[in-house]
Amino acid sequence: MKKFYKILLKSIIILALIIVLLLALVFIGNIVFNKIEQGKIEPYGQLVSVKGKNMNVTIQGEGAETIVLLPGFGTAAPTLDFKPLIEELVPHYRVVSVEPFGYGLSDDTDKERSTANIVSEIHEALQDLKIDRYMLMGHSIAGIYGLDYVNKYPDEVTAFVGIDSSVPTQDGMDTEFPIKKLQLLKKSGIARVLLKFSGDPYAGLPYDDDTKEQIRMITNKNFYNTSTSNELTNIESIFTATKNLTFPKDLPLLLFVQEKNEGIEKNWIKLHEEQVKNSDHGEVILLDGGHYLHHTRSQEIVENLKMFMEN
Repeated sequence: MKKFYKILLKSIIILALIIVLLLALVFIGNIVFNKIEQGKIEPYGQLVSVKGKNMNVTIQGEGAETIVLLPGFGTAAPTLDFKPLIEELVPHYRVVSVEPFGYGLSDDTDKERSTANIVSEIHEALQDLKIDRYMLMGHSIAGIYGLDYVNKYPDEVTAFVGIDSSVPTQDGMDTEFPIKKLQLLKKSGIARVLLKFSGDPYAGLPYDDDTKEQIRMITNKNFYNTSTSNELTNIESIFTATKNLTFPKDLPLLLFVQEKNEGIEKNWIKLHEEQVKNSDHGEVILLDGGHYLHHTRSQEIVENLKMFMEN
């Protein structure tokens, strides 16, 4: 029996040493790959100085009307993620893709991620570029920032277009997220391993290999950085900040909504219908697809947007 316990103890020690060694290799490998990838990320857009930091903004197309695109929470490389939508929009509009701090190629920031700060920073970037008349088009949480934005700058925004956009009264925003654990996964390098073996989220979608590789590297760079971690920490107050707001009655309001929302919000369609019911020019259009509707339904989004604005 003594011999058995000695063998068992030795096996446990060896196993523990192997685990420690693997974790050390993952940690060191993550540092090395971060430095290598930093030199491989290809710049796009232009950097705009906002409150002492650089915000990345991409301008494409030469249409008479301007559309400003805002991303959903955690979309690591917004402009690249919006690629199918931008390609459909640019023949008809000037398209401005704004990457808030902590997203894409914009700087990270330790300034509080509140609705007011994020909206103010986006507006400052557009002002610097002398963009003062535009439609606002936003995905997911951009529905919250967009709601605040159109009420603060009503003379600039000509319409709001939501892509499965968030609603202030949706469920689950009081959830406490394990942010420290997520940050530890990033610092340890385990997040990189998990992302590597979690499959290609863009498989079968209209993205070329170079774009997917750039998205992968930027995702590793931005995964739960200071900005997005703080944004998630403040998620309840971010939604609460707009609970008493409605879209202006005379503002054209077009909401593309996921037809089959599985598990996020059982009243998803109804919540969006409530948003447009008091609008003089409001419409909800249901589309079959995932939360990132612009991945698979960009053509329908643009076709319906053009008809909506013409009418």
